[in-house]
Amino acid sequence: MNSGRYVVMGVSGCGKTSIGMAFAANIGAAFIDGDDLHPASNVAKMARGEPLDDADRMPWLAAVAAAFAQAEGPLVIGCSALKRVYRDQIRQGAGRAVSFLHLSGSRDVIAKRMSSRAGHFMPLSLLDSQFAALEMPGADESAVIVDIDQTEAQIVAELQLRTKGLGI
Repeated sequence: MNSGRYVVMGVSGCGKTSIGMAFAANIGAAFIDGDDLHPASNVAKMARGEPLDDADRMPWLAAVAAAFAQAEGPLVIGCSALKRVYRDQIRQGAGRAVSFLHLSGSRDVIAKRMSSRAGHFMPLSLLDSQFAALEMPGADESAVIVDIDQTEAQIVAELQLRTKGLGI
């Protein structure tokens, strides 16, 4: 039986919020935008065009893990979870199985999407730092990798199909 605990992960601009919300709605889960769990200092730093370092991310990842630990039912959180150590921290803090749904795309596809969105604190100038930090989920992690160069409906349908096989 699937745990119903998912992190929709990837670099900024890959669609974590829109895909996460649609996926959560389709599986009957609550959705939390991980950006809402960042301390104000992190948001301000990114808005200034400064990349976060590991020390900046630790309180944020602890908040993501705590949301899973406190959740009563199925939950989907949009969170970049770029490094293995970040995913490990979320899994450990959650105290239960969490699967990672990586929205993978080329820099060109994501840059185009970031350029067209309005009102987000993360500037396009930080995209390269996101790709530099990204560590793809390993074969030993409960993870699904989906190419985002398709429609939202196709991505969500693929995630639904592929998460049925996670068996956690």
